[in-house]
Amino acid sequence: MKVAIIHDYLNQYGGAERVLECFMDLFPDAPIYTLLSDLSKMPDRFQTATIRNSFIQKVLFSRSQYKKMLGLLPLAIEQFDLREFDLVLSTSSAFAKGVITNPAQIHICYCHTPMRYVWDLYHQYLQENKNPIYKTILPFILHKIRNWDQLTAQRVDHFVANSYNVAKRISKYYGRESTVIHPPVQFDRYSLSSSVQDYFLIVSRLIPYKRIDIVIEAFNELNWPLVIIGDGYDRKRLEGMAGPSIKLLGYQSDEIIAQYYSNCRAFIMAGEEDFGITPLEAQASGRPVIAFRKGGALETVVEYKTGLFFDEQTSSSLINTLRVFDSYSFDPVQIRNHAESFSEENFKEKIMSFIRGVTT
Repeated sequence: MKVAIIHDYLNQYGGAERVLECFMDLFPDAPIYTLLSDLSKMPDRFQTATIRNSFIQKVLFSRSQYKKMLGLLPLAIEQFDLREFDLVLSTSSAFAKGVITNPAQIHICYCHTPMRYVWDLYHQYLQENKNPIYKTILPFILHKIRNWDQLTAQRVDHFVANSYNVAKRISKYYGRESTVIHPPVQFDRYSLSSSVQDYFLIVSRLIPYKRIDIVIEAFNELNWPLVIIGDGYDRKRLEGMAGPSIKLLGYQSDEIIAQYYSNCRAFIMAGEEDFGITPLEAQASGRPVIAFRKGGALETVVEYKTGLFFDEQTSSSLINTLRVFDSYSFDPVQIRNHAESFSEENFKEKIMSFIRGVTT
């Protein structure tokens, strides 16, 4: 069986790319088709992989300005000629699921989320764009992409959702059923620490919907130590908000991040995530999670056993939970055992079982 893997972009390394690596392990001979790539930002194994970029890769400044080419991206993904393959396996939170296949092929889409900026975050996305000309035409572009997104969902033979949260959204926006297989945490990267240091931790892209701003507001008021790891276009604003007890460290290596996970008092996630792999990485390190009670966190955090929730996306609600945090006792071994059920080995077994079920 000849397999092709389709992925939205290879220009940043995160949870979706770790899922992609599992697919690469399962199908080492499969080429990877993607809209564009910047391999300087990817792990070494991608340097030797067979990667086939779309024509967007050849457009001047595409690596930094591809978001301004939204109108071209549906066309670009449809240009891939996949006729030689029996199985097309897409990992998609945007355009990858839109590839064209024929009736003799099977297309399985592992969906991280329906496109957030044309559905859930539509109005926020419009507000974040300051260029007056682009802001004027953007609603028309997003309208067309939203229609295309819904239409191309019918091209997929089988959807796999990364969470029950996303499965509901696939049903709402696409009218399609899906099978839930949670994404993997690279369990062996993380370990328990014999000592806990006096800081709370965020590991995240620094973008508005992550709601790191309310965490900063809370820790400013409490004057408690907070470490924030990650980068993004919202970094300057967040740095301007941060008081003396808060450190923004920017990008850090996986090894450094693992150390911070192991030694923090607790990990904090204030955004509503489709799934959210970072809370599981913290739990694989034996550390409890404090999360907003909505979205994917409800599927990964066990209240009072592996973490706590706060009910409103406000600094005051978070402060209320932080103030009672020390009154609970969390067992690092129990927390880590919970995370182990999300291991890469379990993920690969479930994916292969699903593929065998729909291809035989």
